[in-house]
Amino acid sequence: MSKITLPDLSHYWVPFTANRQFKAMPRLFKAARGHYFTTMDERQVLDGTAGLWCTPAGHARPEIAEAVGKQLLTLDYAPAFQSSHPLAFEAATKLAEYMPAGLDRIFFTGSGSESADTALKIALAYHRVCGNPLRNKLIGRERGYHGVNFGGISVGGIAGNRKAFGNALSGVDHIRHPLDITKNAFTKGVPEDGGVALANEFEARILTLHDPSTIAALIVEPVQGSAGVLVPPAGYLKRLREICTKYGILLIFDEVITGFGRLGTKFGADYFDVSPDILLCAKGLTNGVVPMGAVAVKREIYDAFMEKSPAGAIELPHGYTYSAIPIACAASIATLDIFAQEKLENRAADLSAYFEAAAHSLKGLPMVRDIRNIGLVAGLEFEQFVDKTGATKMGAFSMAVYLKCYELGLHVRFTGDIIAISPPLTIEKHEIDRIFNTLADAIKFVANQGEAGILANNYLKSEQNWAAQIALEHAALLELGHHTHRAEESLHA
Repeated sequence: MSKITLPDLSHYWVPFTANRQFKAMPRLFKAARGHYFTTMDERQVLDGTAGLWCTPAGHARPEIAEAVGKQLLTLDYAPAFQSSHPLAFEAATKLAEYMPAGLDRIFFTGSGSESADTALKIALAYHRVCGNPLRNKLIGRERGYHGVNFGGISVGGIAGNRKAFGNALSGVDHIRHPLDITKNAFTKGVPEDGGVALANEFEARILTLHDPSTIAALIVEPVQGSAGVLVPPAGYLKRLREICTKYGILLIFDEVITGFGRLGTKFGADYFDVSPDILLCAKGLTNGVVPMGAVAVKREIYDAFMEKSPAGAIELPHGYTYSAIPIACAASIATLDIFAQEKLENRAADLSAYFEAAAHSLKGLPMVRDIRNIGLVAGLEFEQFVDKTGATKMGAFSMAVYLKCYELGLHVRFTGDIIAISPPLTIEKHEIDRIFNTLADAIKFVANQGEAGILANNYLKSEQNWAAQIALEHAALLELGHHTHRAEESLHA
């Protein structure tokens, strides 16, 4: 095999990553096609996560690439404020037609994080423009993930995402998350019991701790993805909708993960038959090719801004340089055309039973505490690893399983003690088998190693050797530069 040439790893600060560990064993993909990544040493790695939940139609779709390339040579950029371009309106129309009924006014952003903050700002501004400025509190949910901007981490319920950044927004509260492993472990699909009672806790909380007339919005993910695939019990989201309607609170669905076919429907709102007031999305909107997000609102919300704002005023003082950038619009239109032509939501629905059976075949393996699934997404939760001293090592087992899967040619996602699987919707049955067979092999391997199994440096030996070699070469170059500099100083002395 030819020598592996790595880039200089020193300058890039990798997001949501243990950088020191990563740079000691870099997992680098240099190409992707269909359902597979190509590594630096030409290995094919099956993509069990659709990128980062964002390539539902598979990698390297020529239809999207051609649309983006053509657009780059036609109109690469148009100012987003006080002017626009036709493709922005075409993309908004196509997305509005794809949305659940009534959510047909579209605001474009550059990401899911931007979409979350935009949705929160629209909710606050809506109540103000309607003459209710005291409706300024926001309610999120424990273990919720709404991106990484200050609004998103405020209503989000993952402490690790905000503890380094201070207090974020004030006027925010959280309700309980819907996962109850003691009652619903190894549930296939939607848990049957407890949904209405859990939602009623929201009503009790706002009546006890808040005046409901001061609450602007409740934001939830139909299925909590980043927290480890938390599936709500039956009736839960419908009851939340009823409570929000009763008290005039806007209901926001964050569908960055559940949108674009992941549950076997266009959106989670369709799967659970619940109509939010605001729905935000990103990721699959462009099949991950160009950063783009969107916020869809009910027409009456948009109309309130248009009718109640002073003539000539900017109705919503908010937006981004890259809102509806032409290449993103081209990618979005091409992606939605693929969904229309290939019926990817139906394909996901048809595969969901096979996927569910494959996921739950891992029940009984060492350390497996729970398996959760819905549509084409599954979460495997492990027991926390306890070492010989009795100390718990949160996330250590799942990290080791992730690394072993990578060695075996499968890419999965780990978060805490959970492995998440969310393959492209174009996945084949034999590839589903490979995903869960590989996972089973990895789990058994790590468990059989005992404490040695959770040591990261016991995996990816090739990657470690490459990183060590580039470090030596870098050190040699620095030393050479030092000697050259000293020689030049002597020459001029």
